Amino acid sequence: MKHLAAGLVLTAIVTALLVRGFGSIALLPGVVFGGVATVIQLAAGVFLRRAVGKPLEQLLKAWGIGMGLRVLGMFLFLGAVLVDRAHFPPLPTALAFVGVLIPLMFSDLRTIR
Repeated sequence: MKHLAAGLVLTAIVTALLVRGFGSIALLPGVVFGGVATVIQLAAGVFLRRAVGKPLEQLLKAWGIGMGLRVLGMFLFLGAVLVDRAHFPPLPTALAFVGVLIPLMFSDLRTIR
């Protein structure tokens, strides 16, 4: 629950900064891809927490699944930009995804310890 709250707060902050910098066109990408990043990181965290304390092979498999989910997010970004560039301009969309995902990824470091 704590990670979800952090993701929602980060999404709100990043979206507010994007709207301030790019205007109202950044509202939709900020909310959508901040949410996508939050969901991806929550799912990756679930896999990682299940593998902590287990053999290294299972930990690496869980880490790989999390990285695969993050790559899937990059393909979602690419698809959104290519299909509807008017609603998902590349720079605000990418900044929304990365601006939420990267800080949340640091929570994984605390999970492994």
